[in-house]
Amino acid sequence: DIMKSVASFYHIKVSDLKSARRVKTVSQPRQIAMYLARKLTSLSFPEIGSAFGGKDHTTIMHGVSKIQSLIKKDPGMLSSIEALKNNISNDSTT
Repeated sequence: DIMKSVASFYHIKVSDLKSARRVKTVSQPRQIAMYLARKLTSLSFPEIGSAFGGKDHTTIMHGVSKIQSLIKKDPGMLSSIEALKNNISNDSTT
């Protein structure tokens, strides 16, 4: 659900989130999805890494950390995260 919501929000495919592509239009949404997976689930870093196409747990840790620092600096990022959380919770209740 998290990947679907993030992919839809950023107009990319779920397969892009799982890919190794490093362009910013894919990498930042991927990091946001990793951050949300960590915050909204009880999955470990390695489990999240597996869900994102076999990424290493340190990649997940970096992505989560990066989004946490962006949230502190950029109010727009915080509002995007909040909007995504609302989308995800609405999707899971229907």
